[in-house]
Amino acid sequence: MPNRLRAAFYRGGTSKAVVFNGKDLPGGQAVRDRIFLHVLGSPDAYGRQLNGMGGGLSSLSKVVIVKPSDRDDADVDYTFVQIAVDEPLADYGSACGNMASCVGPFAVDEGMIDLEPAQTGALVRIYDTNTRRIYHSRFPVADGKAVEEGDVSIPGVSGTGAPVVLEFLTPGGAATGRLLPTGNAVDTLTVEGLGPIRASLIDAANPVVYVRAADLGKTATEQPGVLDGDKDLMSRIEAVRRAGAVAMGMAVTPDEVKRSNPKVAMLGRASQFTSLDGVRHDTASHDLNVRLVSMGNFHRAITLTGGMCTAVAAQVPGSLVQETAGIEGKDLRVGTPSGVLMVTANVRRGADGPEALSAGTFRTQRRLMEGAVLYPAKLLEEPS
Repeated sequence: MPNRLRAAFYRGGTSKAVVFNGKDLPGGQAVRDRIFLHVLGSPDAYGRQLNGMGGGLSSLSKVVIVKPSDRDDADVDYTFVQIAVDEPLADYGSACGNMASCVGPFAVDEGMIDLEPAQTGALVRIYDTNTRRIYHSRFPVADGKAVEEGDVSIPGVSGTGAPVVLEFLTPGGAATGRLLPTGNAVDTLTVEGLGPIRASLIDAANPVVYVRAADLGKTATEQPGVLDGDKDLMSRIEAVRRAGAVAMGMAVTPDEVKRSNPKVAMLGRASQFTSLDGVRHDTASHDLNVRLVSMGNFHRAITLTGGMCTAVAAQVPGSLVQETAGIEGKDLRVGTPSGVLMVTANVRRGADGPEALSAGTFRTQRRLMEGAVLYPAKLLEEPS
């Protein structure tokens, strides 16, 4: 008979994940990773994860672990695990902003947060173990539980929900230790098969390599499926990503670069585009267009950490993002394949260059299912 492991299935922003209470997980990381891969249905040579709870895309192949925190400045710890679809890989090397939206509500519903009986709003302080940063999550509560129903809509999700306001504190240097890992707002990368290409290498919430879409023969208004189908483009994008990672100090050679980070984002000036739901967005509705690659595919919207990194980058003098968006305010409207995302950042000029004080936005979330996932008992055994 299979073993049972208590879990919940959540939508957080434009992603989905199986969410675990840390106290319920058995064994060490190796055992847990085998369980996670089995539960999500990876690896899957067909790319669909039909034998698990994954959805065949990086945004639908995720695990979240939440447990009470021992830190004075946090209520709970949040660990994100990206499960590769096509290989046996559980990657802890990146953060997930979308699933960050469900951590506070999960903690409340699991009884990790003490609430007053008449309390109508909650503030949960969360320590992100992947980036070693703190973020705050604010959302409505009623009768001691997180409220899900509301009138807030976000690009990429049908229907509406209650808002979850996220504020990431000091997001700069989440992976590399520096907002500008090379010290420059713009670098020229020498990319095999492509030659020199200008890029902004920004590390805020997650590291991103920004390039101009025009330098790759694109506009950043294309649909993700069309871009994914361009094998030559995908090969060049991956070469750019690896070159950017080496320049950022994340790897010594291109072959050592992890799949999860950095991301790559193609930038285009604000122009008309049609989102995946068929809505036409005119030039005045957004400040720039972004098409972002995550785990080898163009995201159907944009990773939330990618959106916040873009908001920070738009305030870095001389960056390609600021050059493309042409704004200097705190708020940024990002045109994505699923619509327009509003993000905000607070960046100041420090003694050693720009410093990111905070970045944030709002999401919605929903607890889709709760109960137990099943896995064979042999996964608890160390392989011979």
